[in-house]
Amino acid sequence: MSSNDITEIEVLGLDPYTVRVGYGLRNDLADQLGADVAKVLIVHPPTLAAAAGELRATLQDHYQVLLAEVPDGEPAKRIEVATFCWQILGQADFTRSDAVIGFGGGAVTDLAGFVAATWLRGVKLIQVPTTVLGMVDASVGGKTGVNTAEGKNLVGAFYAPSAVVADLDTISSLPRNDVLAGFAEIVKCGFIAEPEILDIVEADVDRATDASSAEFRRVVELSIALKARVVGQDFKESGLREILNYGHTLGHAIEHAERYQWRHGAAVSVGMVFAAELSRLAGRLPDAVVERHRNILESLTLPTTYPVGRWQTLLATMRRDKKARGALMRFIVLDDLARPTVLRGPDESLLFAAYQEIGA
Repeated sequence: MSSNDITEIEVLGLDPYTVRVGYGLRNDLADQLGADVAKVLIVHPPTLAAAAGELRATLQDHYQVLLAEVPDGEPAKRIEVATFCWQILGQADFTRSDAVIGFGGGAVTDLAGFVAATWLRGVKLIQVPTTVLGMVDASVGGKTGVNTAEGKNLVGAFYAPSAVVADLDTISSLPRNDVLAGFAEIVKCGFIAEPEILDIVEADVDRATDASSAEFRRVVELSIALKARVVGQDFKESGLREILNYGHTLGHAIEHAERYQWRHGAAVSVGMVFAAELSRLAGRLPDAVVERHRNILESLTLPTTYPVGRWQTLLATMRRDKKARGALMRFIVLDDLARPTVLRGPDESLLFAAYQEIGA
């Protein structure tokens, strides 16, 4: 496959759309927006101010384009920031035929999606993720939302974008630590459904994480294709889509405990090792697969432990998690490699024992 090739991954369901993967794709955004749109709001973080200005310049011949600069990372996912975006839309008289572009990492695309879903009960949304995490996870699937003091993503909506544009050129300028943090979600896809990802990372971690390599593009496309298949069958997470939460129940609790100062990928990395240990202690997962979690994640310099004294704080947050059903906590575990299932209402002693295995 040449660098000029474009991969199109279809996301089916009630509101189907296409994820386009390739290089230099931002120049084609007008084709994705279409002729019916008059006004466009580009939501972006400060670190992408110059790139957002360039993107605006490519669209100004066709549309009235406004910029909304929002904080970097999780601080963008606050209702006050959403209100700021709504204010811009209102003052510019955005109608249902206009559009919002989410241009940034996963937090920005989550916020932009929530703003688009709620303005006039829904306007056109194009997601242009600029991080590994954003490409393989946050921008695909239609989950949008903001955080509250009580937890992560507790306020939000399911809202499908019209298109996702995964321009691999945006990854080439990222610091290596940012790329590695995003690989937690890629590795998750490997453990729950696509073992080829794990083989590629184990064969040569440097090539797998090099944004210009064929191996990098392959693991990104495998991850996006998996998510597309899953959300196409279960858009509102009533069944199959739950498998994508592997590692996320504890991971989200860690993010909350750390006041979102930890990267999402780092928290999910710890969460996956916890889920693997929980699977093993429940008699489901061989020791070798648990150890494979640690080896792969540590090769990516991702954390696999968390302070043992924080358990009660994490447990209280997990009880409020949106993945719980009533008082019943639910965890995605593995019966074996690529065999995810739901563990409903595990005994607290089992959860505590699993946590001791990752305690530092």
